[in-house]
Amino acid sequence: MAIQNITMPQLGESVTEGTIEKWLVKPGDTVKKYDPLAEVVTDKVNAEIPSSFEGVITELLAEEGQTLPVGAIVCSVEIAGDSELPPPPPPKKSAVSTAILNAGVQKKQQPQQPTTATITSQKTVRQDKVRYSPAVLRLAQEYDIALDQVTGTGEGGRITRKDLMKLIEAGNVPTALVETPPAVETVLQSTPVAAPASQENTKPATPVQSIQAGDIEIPVTKVRRAIANNMVRSVHEVPHAWMMMEVDVTDLVAYRDSIKTEFKQKEGFNITYFAFFVKAVAQALKEFPMMNAMWAEDKIIQKHDINISIAVATDDALFVPVIKHADEKSIKGIAKEIHELAVKVRAGKLTMDDIQGGTFTVNNTGAFGSVQSMGIINYPQAAILQVESIVKKPVILPGGMFAARDIVNLCLSLDHRVLDGLVCGKFLNRVKEILENTNKSSTSVY
Repeated sequence: MAIQNITMPQLGESVTEGTIEKWLVKPGDTVKKYDPLAEVVTDKVNAEIPSSFEGVITELLAEEGQTLPVGAIVCSVEIAGDSELPPPPPPKKSAVSTAILNAGVQKKQQPQQPTTATITSQKTVRQDKVRYSPAVLRLAQEYDIALDQVTGTGEGGRITRKDLMKLIEAGNVPTALVETPPAVETVLQSTPVAAPASQENTKPATPVQSIQAGDIEIPVTKVRRAIANNMVRSVHEVPHAWMMMEVDVTDLVAYRDSIKTEFKQKEGFNITYFAFFVKAVAQALKEFPMMNAMWAEDKIIQKHDINISIAVATDDALFVPVIKHADEKSIKGIAKEIHELAVKVRAGKLTMDDIQGGTFTVNNTGAFGSVQSMGIINYPQAAILQVESIVKKPVILPGGMFAARDIVNLCLSLDHRVLDGLVCGKFLNRVKEILENTNKSSTSVY
């Protein structure tokens, strides 16, 4: 019998760590290869860690709520076979696969660490705590936590995200305030002001919202926190610019409405307006490849594959599955994939392959009745297109006649480091041209 380790996979581009949201197994459980072991949350995606082996779980080396870097050991599995097998070479962090997990022979168990975080009485920074994970640094900045006053429960005394969350939830946050006598509080403002001697505890620098009668407190879930972090990152790092264009889709609407009943009976799923929009965008991206690019600090990467991310919302989360090679698919093929991905999202059955590799996002905000919006770019992509609600509007036709037409707004958010108004205007005009010429006589959904 041999012991093999399961490590934290890299769950997406630029992801460096993940948080164990929930263990799905316990020591002594028998697992098969690819069985899910744990639910993991990152700032980009929620996923499951599958087992790389068939065997028995011997030890869980990470707690629920603990944040670990990519490549860190999360649990061990006892497998049947030659126990003298040599261990595989240590994985390189940059090459950690999102589909195949790295494994190695189990190391000697580390001495048990404290189970709860405490505040140290000293202000000096210990040498084993000078490096912190991105999640710890984000929380420390958000809540003004003095990390040199926190004792971690991670390996070697490392401070984990779970340590900080316990302190925050307990209201016992150590902040970097000026030291004062025990009976006096110093509040950091433009100038220090002494507080009444009766106030014994220092206040956190982060303002706390007052709770009034009738207010409802809703805990922030790991999923909502991950969405928030990704949105904040996009807004802070990406210089957003916006553009909107009106499109007359009267012929498209008439065409879709004329075939929808027969199509549903024949194919078993709906042919939606959104499928026509995604197809038009994919075609235009092929003609304007700069729109299908990403910023990479010292270079711009123009992606070869056209993979359209689509936003699918549940009651408490937002997922962005990907339609791969959308430019090679028919309208029917795109409609089928939209249907299948939406079903997977709502059933909680998205795989890693379903959510990776997106190069451009199309968001169906019109499904909620929106007529104009400014989307936040899906980092690290360079643009997101909001397809708004189709509405009837009076339009002046050639010859001065008025008519009621089906009009939709296309709202584009762009990364101004990568794109400018010229290429985006040409791109939107091409999408407009494709959609306005979609009709029964010239367009096939197959």
